[in-house]
Amino acid sequence: MGTKAIATPLEIALQQHLDRRRASHTLRTLTLPSQQIDFSSNDFLSLSSSPTLRAAFLQELASAQLPLGSGGSRLLDGNSKYAEDLERLIAEFHGAEAGLLFNSGFDANAGFFACVPQKGDFVVYDALIHASVHDGMRLSRATKRVSFKHNSVADLRRVLELCLEESGLLREGKSHVFVAVEAIYSMDGDLAPLKEIVELVEAVLPPGCGYVAVDEAHSTGVIGPQGRGLVSELGLEQRVFARLHTFGKALACNGAIILGSPLLRHYLINYARPLIYSTFMSYPALAAVRASYSLLQQGHTVQLASHLQFLIKTLFAELHAAQDKNLKTTLTIPSTCPNSPIFSIQVAEPKPLAKVLQAQGFMIRAVVPPTVPEGTSRVRVCLHAGNTEKEIKQLVKELGIWAASQTCVLAETKERGCTAVQARL
Repeated sequence: MGTKAIATPLEIALQQHLDRRRASHTLRTLTLPSQQIDFSSNDFLSLSSSPTLRAAFLQELASAQLPLGSGGSRLLDGNSKYAEDLERLIAEFHGAEAGLLFNSGFDANAGFFACVPQKGDFVVYDALIHASVHDGMRLSRATKRVSFKHNSVADLRRVLELCLEESGLLREGKSHVFVAVEAIYSMDGDLAPLKEIVELVEAVLPPGCGYVAVDEAHSTGVIGPQGRGLVSELGLEQRVFARLHTFGKALACNGAIILGSPLLRHYLINYARPLIYSTFMSYPALAAVRASYSLLQQGHTVQLASHLQFLIKTLFAELHAAQDKNLKTTLTIPSTCPNSPIFSIQVAEPKPLAKVLQAQGFMIRAVVPPTVPEGTSRVRVCLHAGNTEKEIKQLVKELGIWAASQTCVLAETKERGCTAVQARL
């Protein structure tokens, strides 16, 4: 028998980190897709299984004789007229002057926030902003990064006024503040008060010094006319500096685009490192995006989005009806109906609940720190146009059964505790 290799100091350190996560029940592992009812994925319009999208994709794929792979970075051999035409099509659809494609939303956010804010600038961000923005900010030349309380316009005002107090350059109109928000927040499903945020930035900061950047990853295809997003829904296209739209959620593709001015596009081509130093999207990936946008343009997804809104209202009503019975003591559900397909159902120990629901045929996942803040562990329920009213009612029924069982456990524990106290008296 061979001797067991002795772990190196690095291996020991890595294993200790994993062991700490295992002990705190926050260890991440990969799982394979299942045939369970989907209440987990970001496939909000159920396009990933759409025969219509599949047919449109295959037709698009056959329409142009292009190599399968891009062949390199866009600054070398990876660019194509097809890609540039697609950028113009998407920008026009969303009412933007220009757009620049990226391999992923993470690359786009990280690249933007790493290179656009300049020395002397501030980046002000919502406390629940995506990890990709944090990674970009860490590489940024901005003088200061500061958060404001989630979706709090009042706290944003406080932070902006502090920026003005700290920076003479900003008061003189010689530096800038970038405000980073998401249209829909991925873990809570709530919408940013975007109109109020834009108005506040315009009112508080000197003209030309405030720039709002909106991550529309979870709103693309779901909100706004024909799925154009929250910025278009509110008519803020000319008042928002940059928008990120991703293709991997409601559009069932891969990749992302940053929308803005032609100058911003040209600057990102020169300074956004994820774009410069990565092989660009393949032709099939671009064709899939174009096929999805053809469905948006043709209005094919309008009925899907409408049905999704019906399901959102249905789940909210069913949860609140069940809450009056037995959910109240064990689960925290949204107090107002979300304007998105994402429901956060908070519970102290979400993993056992997720396992029970999975055993009943529902794909629902637990979300725990560090993905969400301490004290906000939850099961995250995502609705899809392909879900049915019957599935939602069955899900809520199973939540009620689990909650009732937990209530019984709590009652039994309390009774045993009382008995033990009496025995000691």
